[in-house]
Amino acid sequence: MQTRRLGDVDVSSIGLGGMPMSIEGRPDEARSVATIHAALEAGITFFDTADAYHRDAGEVGHNESLIARAIASYGGDTSGVLVATKGGHLRPGDGSWTLNGSPEYLKQAAEASLKRLGVEAIGLYQFHRPDPKVPYGESVGAIRDLLDEGKIRFAGISNADPEQIKQANDILGGRLVSVQNQFSPAFRSSEPELELCAELGIAFLPWSPLGGITKASELGSRFAPFADVAKAHGVSPQQVTLAWMLAKAPVVIPIPGSSRPETIRDSALAVDLTLTAAEVAALDAA
Repeated sequence: MQTRRLGDVDVSSIGLGGMPMSIEGRPDEARSVATIHAALEAGITFFDTADAYHRDAGEVGHNESLIARAIASYGGDTSGVLVATKGGHLRPGDGSWTLNGSPEYLKQAAEASLKRLGVEAIGLYQFHRPDPKVPYGESVGAIRDLLDEGKIRFAGISNADPEQIKQANDILGGRLVSVQNQFSPAFRSSEPELELCAELGIAFLPWSPLGGITKASELGSRFAPFADVAKAHGVSPQQVTLAWMLAKAPVVIPIPGSSRPETIRDSALAVDLTLTAAEVAALDAA
C-alpha cells in the first residue's frame, strides 16, 4: 500500500471510515470486524471514527470501541496503525445531531475516547464540527491543550472553511496536521479547503468520498465520466473516484466508509490506479 504523510508519520493513502459499521442499518459485529481485518490485510493503516458514530442512546463511542477490538484481535502487525477520532458532534440516539464545542466538553470527550480506544495517546483527535454557540478559537484551544498535555498525538479539524483552517493552525502553533471535509463527485464545494491544505502541507481527508452510504453504489450511473474511465481501466467507478482524489494533491487521503470486506478491498486498489492528465481533467469537469 502506498503511503502519504500525516504530521510526521506515513499512513496508507486510503483510509477506512468506520461510520457505516455503527449507525442505522449497521451490520452485525462479525461482519464489521471482518471488514476492518480486510482493510488491515490490504495495507490500510489509517482508520477514522468518532464518538458520535453510534445508533442508540447510551452507546456513545460504539464505533471507537468496535475498531479498537477489531485491531486488537487482528493476528498481524498493527504497530503502524493510526486511529483518528473526533469530538464535539453528538447524537442523542434519535437520529438527530447536536453540537457541543465547549472546551470543557471537548476535553471530557477526548478522555472518554482515549479510554475506549485503549491507547496512551489518541493518534489524531479532530474537532468534529464548529459550534455557533462557542467561539471557534476556544474550541480549538481545547484541542491545543490536549496536544500540549500529550493526550493526543496529532490535532485536526473537520467541516472547516479556509479562515477556520488558518485560525486553527495559528492557535495550534502551526501544528494542524489535517482537515476532514466532505468532498465527492457530487459535493465539490470544499475545493478551496483542499487547495489551501495543499498549499500549507496539511492532510486533506475527504469524508463520504463516494457520495455517502446510500449513494456510493450509484456513483457510476450518476456520473457518466467516472463510469467511462472505469470501463477503460477495467475497474469500478469507486476506484476511479478515489484515484481521482489522490491525483488532485499529494495531501489528499480519502476515507471511504465501508461495512463489507469486499468494498474496502476494492477501495484499497485505487492506490495502484494511475489516471492520465486527460482523464483527471475530464473527471474534474464532470
